[in-house]
Amino acid sequence: MRDIITAKLAEIEKHENVRIIYAVESGSRAWGFASPDSDYDVRFIYVRPEEFYLKLERTRDVIEWQLDETLDINGWDLQKTLRLLHKSNPTVFEWDQSPVVYKITPEWVTIRNKINECFSMKAVLYHYINISRGDYNEYLKNDIVKLKKYFYAIRPILAAEWVLDKKCPPPILFTELVEAKLPTELLPIIEALLAQKAETPELGENKRIDILNEYIENSVTSLITAAGNLPNDSVSDWNTLNELFLSIVS
Repeated sequence: MRDIITAKLAEIEKHENVRIIYAVESGSRAWGFASPDSDYDVRFIYVRPEEFYLKLERTRDVIEWQLDETLDINGWDLQKTLRLLHKSNPTVFEWDQSPVVYKITPEWVTIRNKINECFSMKAVLYHYINISRGDYNEYLKNDIVKLKKYFYAIRPILAAEWVLDKKCPPPILFTELVEAKLPTELLPIIEALLAQKAETPELGENKRIDILNEYIENSVTSLITAAGNLPNDSVSDWNTLNELFLSIVS
């Protein structure tokens, strides 16, 4: 698959007239809880020729290249990426830490060396809180639930707890977050779900797990209070990101 994905990235560069400066795996395969039939969520950052950014008309800042049962490939323009980084969007931090890297360039290393200057605890906390609350409300409140959704609701809680404790971007591997932040009494339940998910195409539906629901509800409530008590630490200085953008584009 790595050879196929590398060929796809080269195909994108040629067809779209872009330079891909970073490409990674995202989603369940990067987080460490993929199923045997999980697709490959390939994400990349690209740069267009300098004159593209001087046009008056608005142009798309994403490339959606492929979406099927095996591959989900899309990318962000460098300009979009840096604007989101200015807002401390956790997706950029997660891509930067992906354990599966398909392509990396000196340009991305330059960005990586500056990326933590854009980290905002408050913004990142609210992002993870909203993800967990959204998945929980949509998928886990009925009597019968999709068991895999517990991972998608609990992972952002653990990431938020890491941010509160360490005051830095959380690791991307679910097992690392579990080891550091999951209450001990929940470990056997999560470990059993992880083992089942690794061996079966789908965890399927079953009765909700009340102890996990209680943990999610209590954690989200606690995190909302903690985030609200934090001072505003948003990044206001564009200078560093502007310099990065201009140096890479030119």
